[in-house]
Amino acid sequence: MSAEAPDRPVLRLKPKANARAIRRGAPWIYDNELVMDRRSKAIAPGSIARLEDHERQPLGTVAVNPGSRIVARMLDPDPEARIDRAWLAARLERALALRARLYPTPFYRLVHAEADGLPGVVIDRFGDHAVIQPNAAWAEARLEALTEALVQVTGVTCVLKNAGGRGRALDGLDDTDAVLHGTAPDAPIPVEMNGATYMADLTGGQKTGLFYDQRENHAFAARLASEARVLDVFSHVGGFGLAALAGGAASVTCVDGSQPALELAEAGARAMGGAERFTTRQGDAFDQLQALAGEEARFELVICDPPAFAPAKPALDKGLRAYERVARLAAPLASEGGVLVLCSCSHAADLSAFTGACLRGIGRAGRRAQLLHTGFAGPDHPLLPQLAESGYLKALVFRL
Repeated sequence: MSAEAPDRPVLRLKPKANARAIRRGAPWIYDNELVMDRRSKAIAPGSIARLEDHERQPLGTVAVNPGSRIVARMLDPDPEARIDRAWLAARLERALALRARLYPTPFYRLVHAEADGLPGVVIDRFGDHAVIQPNAAWAEARLEALTEALVQVTGVTCVLKNAGGRGRALDGLDDTDAVLHGTAPDAPIPVEMNGATYMADLTGGQKTGLFYDQRENHAFAARLASEARVLDVFSHVGGFGLAALAGGAASVTCVDGSQPALELAEAGARAMGGAERFTTRQGDAFDQLQALAGEEARFELVICDPPAFAPAKPALDKGLRAYERVARLAAPLASEGGVLVLCSCSHAADLSAFTGACLRGIGRAGRRAQLLHTGFAGPDHPLLPQLAESGYLKALVFRL
């Protein structure tokens, strides 16, 4: 029995709550599933509690935040589990063992939140550097122990905290970044993937500095890029564009609203020796798509990888209209027989809804499509089957 256990608070399910789903791996328990009496509401955010069903049978150890709609997050089926540095290190070791089998170099998502048994925690690794997004109150409260365990397990020499995650605000947490261990890098970190070189800005870039989730989809698109004119819209630091450059593209044009991101993409192209085949256009993506149509530009490969237009269900209808508009504006830019890649990172828009929006946009552009490939996040972003939100990324590859 843990030292925490005797004084550990208890949360109890209502009689109609689905205890069976929790026993089978459902990681979240909502406020309307729990008996939220005065004692439960008084539990401090980030506390560890014992979860019981309505008959007082134990279900496991949970992290608690009464101020969130997700009041409890399952940490361990053992109701007496001690959530300390050793427990954190064991979870990190298990996560690292998978990534070490998948990738020859230490550049990957090390922890993908609930799917790796660390709810709300994202950790991306960049060689000797790691960036943590502690997007839940329990992880923020144990950030020192988590950092120590991370250094112990991986041997990284620098750990940074990125507080820009949307989930932090939902859990009532601050937006202050920090250096948790070592010294922050004073220049972007070069990351090699799929034969391309990306420049990851760990302190000033979006999210943790680089999006690893599209790695497999970059590779598929690169197979179609040989001798092609390529357009990468919403390119960030050149995700698809630099992969296409490595795949032998005749030319690559990256479009993004962020000039700093495009400068990192240009630095990547120079590092690859492909600067003469690489150009950028800074500006609103929708405006740029319309401008390119006015210029009668055509490309054998067009990719659009926008931000989450539907990050939650209330934004779903508006988000699907935005995805349809992207498809409608991008489709005319693909040459006859060309390829159009459309992506979504909105978990609220499932594959069927996203596909429908894309096909409506393509149809309204007067084009017809063959679906060549459906891609998802890479295996360093594992899917927890009991949590649909962990399978957020979709990539559809059409031949027009």
